[in-house]
Parts: sequence; C-alpha cells; structure tokens
Amino acid sequence: MNDRVIVITGASSGIGAELAQAVAKRGAKVVLLARRKKELEAIAAACGPSALAIPTDVTKRAEVQAAFERAKARHGHIDAWVNNAGRGITKLPSQVTDEDVDEMMRVNVKSALYGVQAVLPHFQERGRGHLVNVSSMLGRVPFALARSVYSASKHFLNAFTANLRMELAATHPGIQVSLVSPGVVGTDFGLNALHGGEDSRKLPFAQPVAEVAQVIVSVLENPRADVYTRPQMQQQVVAYFSAEDLGQAERRPPFSAK
Repeated sequence: MNDRVIVITGASSGIGAELAQAVAKRGAKVVLLARRKKELEAIAAACGPSALAIPTDVTKRAEVQAAFERAKARHGHIDAWVNNAGRGITKLPSQVTDEDVDEMMRVNVKSALYGVQAVLPHFQERGRGHLVNVSSMLGRVPFALARSVYSASKHFLNAFTANLRMELAATHPGIQVSLVSPGVVGTDFGLNALHGGEDSRKLPFAQPVAEVAQVIVSVLENPRADVYTRPQMQQQVVAYFSAEDLGQAERRPPFSAK
C-alpha cells in the first residue's frame, strides 16, 4: 500500500477510524472525511504526517465534491475511495415516518452516491481505481426489525453497487468495485442510531472493529467484488434465501422482533 492515496468517509470513529490507522501503518496516504472536526483531526494525527483531515458532511454533494478536489490537489491523484459513513435506526417498520426514511437514505445511500460520483470521473480518466462501499448483513437478511429502514437502505446500496460494478466492468475494467458486509460490530453504532439504541459493543457476538478493518484492508490489497467480514455470514444468507418458505425461516432463530 506504499503511497496509495485512500479516501475514507465516516473516519472519525468506529470502522472508518480503525481502517484509516490500519492502512496508514501499511504506508497509505489517508484522506479522512467526517463531520466531527476534533475527533477527525485526532485520528489523522494518529495516522501520521501525510494524513489529511477534511471535515465534511457527506450527505451534502457539494461538500463531498469539495473534499475530492482538496484531496486531489494535495496528492495529485486518488487510488481508492471507501464509502464507510452510515447510521442506524431503532423503529419498527409499521411506525417509521417520512423523516426516518429520508435520513436513512441521506446517510446510507446518498453519501455513497456522492462519493462515487465525485471520484469516478477521476478513476475513469486514469483508467483505474477502487471503490469500496461498506454495507451490512442487514442489507441481506432481516435479522433486526427495528433496523428495518436501515436494512432497506443497505439493500439499495447493495443493488446500486452491483449494477455499478457491472457497468464499469464493460467500460472501464481497470476500476474495481467492492461491497463489504459486516454484522454486529463492537462500536458506538447502536448508541448513535436514530431514536437511540443498544450499545453494539455489549451485544452478543459483536465482532471486534479491528477484525472488520482488516477485512477491508484485505479487499483493498486484493480486490474482490462482494465480501462478508465473517465466513459464516454468507452461509446464513444462502440458507435464508434458499428456504422454501421464508415465512417459516423467519420464525426460527436468529431472527428477532427487537
């Protein structure tokens, strides 16, 4: 990863912060995007002198575009862009409001769209680059009803990513497009969910954030189209969708009304 320029959104905490430090240790030059200036600058300091912190609201297209321009001006090019920013929600599907849906789409879908569309012309001009979208197991399987709109937004992200990958494979085969799907991760994600939520770090089987970051590092080093952060996750997805009756499958563990 020596001297590769990698942009990471949602980099002030959680997966993004851990990933930034992991790739910086491997010689990458990181550009970190998030809204919280103080926290973002602290992570940048931990990543070394080449790190660039750009306070950015990634739900605003103009700010994402400005961050891209600043990163390119600093380093001359960008090698990879990781759309990691995201937010959960705690509300049952029958109770969600227009505002709930809009917020989930802004943070989990539009932020990735803006990142893709900011950097893609640069990748197309260079004939190479790597886009990584961080999704969720809830974008595959409805394990948590209270996360229904988050789950729906990640389904959207999954479909968009796959279609983008196929489009670029035909026109720009040097551009890689990857999707990474974690499950429960030991971060403050749950506490920061819209309408509050449980501390993800206290949930059973929460995956250490360092493990998730290492999976994304491996994808950046050896691009793959679609990756789960734990091996058994893919089998869970296959088991769900191969069930003869999804209704019966949903009445068995690990599905929950929480």
